[in-house]
Amino acid sequence: MEELEVIVSMTKQEMDAAIKHLEHAFQKIRAGRASTAMVQDVIVEYYGAPTPLSQVANVMVPDAMTISIQPWDKTAIGPIEKAIINSNLGFAPTNNGENIILNVPPLTEERRRELAKQAKAEAEASKVTVRNARQEGMKDLRKIDGVSEDLIKDHESKIQVLTDHYVKTCDDHFKTKEAEIMKV
Repeated sequence: MEELEVIVSMTKQEMDAAIKHLEHAFQKIRAGRASTAMVQDVIVEYYGAPTPLSQVANVMVPDAMTISIQPWDKTAIGPIEKAIINSNLGFAPTNNGENIILNVPPLTEERRRELAKQAKAEAEASKVTVRNARQEGMKDLRKIDGVSEDLIKDHESKIQVLTDHYVKTCDDHFKTKEAEIMKV
């Protein structure tokens, strides 16, 4: 009996992880405003070691359309600019010798549609992960010996309820993000 609850709990944890991943992915998809999350995954080649941008510079958002990056070491300006260009974020960094400035251009209608498609793809990938977690949970339930068929059916229905909830959560997150992206 306890083993059945553990399987349901593990399945729920996997589904939670899918939602967390979706939220993280949505943070990277910009919606017309500058955000430090846009550059959080940039990796800088700093003294020969791949280093996250946040560990070599202070990243700020002085206004809605600008990201300011102030390296702690002035020699890191070149590698930071190179990392931003190579990350395909679509920003053209400019520097004044002390700071790197990223101007976030306003979104065109075409770019908004592209970002909405990207958000839809992320949401679909998360729903697939949720469904895969359900499938694994159901398989694990069926592998247990010495448990009545009714108990297994009960726990399968619990997993299905979780699945429905998390798929709806993915859809809700997507609708919110899509509205944010398409808002002019």
